[in-house]
Amino acid sequence: MTQPSFSFPTIRLKPKSNARAIRHGAPWVYDNELVTDRRTKSLAPGSLAILEDADRNFLAFVGVNPNSRIFARVLSRDPDAVIDQAWFAAKLSVALAHRETLFDQPFYRLVHAEADGLPGVVIDRFGDTCVVQPNAAWADALIEPLTAALREVTGVTTVVKNGSGRARGLEGLEETVDVLAGQVDGHIPVPMNGATYMADLMGGQKTGLFYDQRPNHAFTQRLVAGKKVLDVFSHVGGFALASLAGGAASALSVDSSAAALELAEKGAGAMGKADAFSTRKGDAFDVLAALADEGETFDVVICDPPAFAPSKPALEKGLRAYERVARMAAPLVRDGGYLGLCSCSHAADLEKFRTASNRGIGRGVGHLGRSAQLIHTGFAGADHPLMPQLAESGYLKALFYRITS
Repeated sequence: MTQPSFSFPTIRLKPKSNARAIRHGAPWVYDNELVTDRRTKSLAPGSLAILEDADRNFLAFVGVNPNSRIFARVLSRDPDAVIDQAWFAAKLSVALAHRETLFDQPFYRLVHAEADGLPGVVIDRFGDTCVVQPNAAWADALIEPLTAALREVTGVTTVVKNGSGRARGLEGLEETVDVLAGQVDGHIPVPMNGATYMADLMGGQKTGLFYDQRPNHAFTQRLVAGKKVLDVFSHVGGFALASLAGGAASALSVDSSAAALELAEKGAGAMGKADAFSTRKGDAFDVLAALADEGETFDVVICDPPAFAPSKPALEKGLRAYERVARMAAPLVRDGGYLGLCSCSHAADLEKFRTASNRGIGRGVGHLGRSAQLIHTGFAGADHPLMPQLAESGYLKALFYRITS
């Protein structure tokens, strides 16, 4: 599927909308910023269009979706651009060059949406396989040339479309997981920071594995030699397997998913660390309470929960949940040990997350005569670049504390 030769429909900013922001790199246009009429509202989701300012000057080629609060996503500010396989290949080549600079093995996030010039598109690479999340209608409509360009540029043999998750729901897109090229034969072992993770590309969360925590796993490895580690909200082994690779004496993974814990066990086995690894299935808050009742303590405790505040309406409730995690986890840390707290919530910025975490730790250990030192703040890895004009592209925060008496 290539860009047709006929003229494109146009959409236009309202007179008081900020055209300068688009010219300076802003990637989104909201529905309330546009002149909307029956014609624009009837555009098919995923259509390409020309965005004009209020004086009818060209601003950008955009992908539109009248069903989304984000009505238009900027694809190119070049009036001569052709959005086809070659255009995708050029974008992917730039993204690939950066990742090949960072990593000596092909396991990384290849495309991080707007920051890599492909708004709404996430692509994770697992060796000869790529998993594509087309979380915007325009990318869903152009999945064929995107897939062809991906194979051309990277040489991967298998491409999986993971059309699931909250972002697609906001776009009004159906949920589906399909193999677009090649075939997937079981779980894929993924090397990262000396650990081995087992990625379930067809049935796991998101693309099958989270690469964003790689630098925070690496920092944790500096704290764990010979230590007893607790990893809560562990998914497929996250911080636990990284800790074992870093020399931890033992690691306990806690998660509500039996399937995820099974993959974590397989990863520990592949590393030759099965004897030092254990799992506990259950609701994280229930398990934290049970561990406290049992008198268990750990040298290092890491909590990496799902997004408690995925949107602004959920912010206050989410911050209370982060505070609760900190309050319950902190007392499990031995004197002189370390506590890591993570948030992947877009709506909870670093300051709000840190405030909630500090408050929770204070409530958790203050009455015991103990205190905390904030020793490190971490973020997503360099294969998850940030777009300066889009604060939402910087979602991951990790706070590491030392708990002392």
